[in-house]
Amino acid sequence: MAKRKPIYKIVFVNEGKVFEIYAKQVSQGAMFGFVEIEGLLFGEKTSIVVDPSEESLRREFEGVQRTYIPMHAVIRIDEVEKRGAGKIHPVEGDQKVTPLPTPIYTPTKGETP
Repeated sequence: MAKRKPIYKIVFVNEGKVFEIYAKQVSQGAMFGFVEIEGLLFGEKTSIVVDPSEESLRREFEGVQRTYIPMHAVIRIDEVEKRGAGKIHPVEGDQKVTPLPTPIYTPTKGETP
């Protein structure tokens, strides 16, 4: 039995919206504090039924081969059996997702940021 390549569902916050995307590869990456996402997966363009949410995701990431998401913006990463529909939706109800401020660089005495 051939080993199936994993598919990852990544949920993260960006500009007050929750993004759900699917990708072939997820890693810590070389940039400190970022999750590297590569091989974004979207539905077939030839599909008769067009999902407006997934189309907006496709436009958002058009031409992107690899993206870097700040670790503090990631809500969850799952390895899933199959790709679902990607989505962008506002944070709902009383749930407020606010990334915590995490200084990566702290200036030394006498330096200005």
